[in-house]
Amino acid sequence: MRNVLFAISGPSGVGKGTLVKMLLDGDENLVASVSCTTRAPRAGETDGKDYFFLSRPDFEKKIAAGGFLEYDEHFGNYYGTPLAFVEKTLQKKSVILEIDVQGAMSAKAKKKDTVTVFIAPPSTEELLRRLRGRHSESDEQIAERLAREEYELSFAPRYDYTVVNDDLSEAYARLRLIIESERAKA
Repeated sequence: MRNVLFAISGPSGVGKGTLVKMLLDGDENLVASVSCTTRAPRAGETDGKDYFFLSRPDFEKKIAAGGFLEYDEHFGNYYGTPLAFVEKTLQKKSVILEIDVQGAMSAKAKKKDTVTVFIAPPSTEELLRRLRGRHSESDEQIAERLAREEYELSFAPRYDYTVVNDDLSEAYARLRLIIESERAKA
């Protein structure tokens, strides 16, 4: 069985995090990548577990040195996937990046054998229902997330696989099959 880098993306509220957690819980040879960020740690977050917390100058030094598989800036903070962490982990296990569409395309461009999986909602209406059901965002934030959905969906044809999360158990089974099939390739 070979170790594979998987980049999993999809609109906010589609169930990416839930599916990735299910995959990780059931597979000791699969780990989630830990990203770097320049934002301050939130209550309960641990450096090296939730994120690698870096100063802005340190992050920019890593950029200049080619130390990221991909990186981006959101709301005044950098976020990125540390290349050394991914390469070291891939020597022993497969790695999952739960990442936005731009990050997935950047990862694939830098590491051609990255397997990309897009998680799609069954409909915009269902995605709206899920976002509202989380009770974690304001109406304005939900509107922003829905506005981004069309943009994100436009990337789906560029992914190796698309899994529609219409039923969590079925989506998990399809995703598990993709992971096992890719790791079994010679």
